[in-house]
Amino acid sequence: MTYTGLALVGIAVALLLDLGILRTRLVLRRAFWVTYAIVLFFQFVFNGILTGTHIVRYDDGAILGVRLFWAPIEDIAFGFAMVTSTLSVWVALGRRGPAR
Repeated sequence: MTYTGLALVGIAVALLLDLGILRTRLVLRRAFWVTYAIVLFFQFVFNGILTGTHIVRYDDGAILGVRLFWAPIEDIAFGFAMVTSTLSVWVALGRRGPAR
């Protein structure tokens, strides 16, 4: 499977986790998108540094070729999947209360 395919699977799993399994519905909230915009800004900064200075390189045959600030669009997709999954689990665990 290509990097693009894995990125799409990551998005699907994150959305399924948020909307279907944990039912936290974060992606339907304005606060999530404001928070994600802040995370995305820093993701662009650090991805730009790592890929713009060639510390990290990608096989052009494994990605779509669309880049934002030097980083492949697939990196943005993976970032979304990681942030969304982490926050969904965090909110779901918070609903259960502190462990005793």
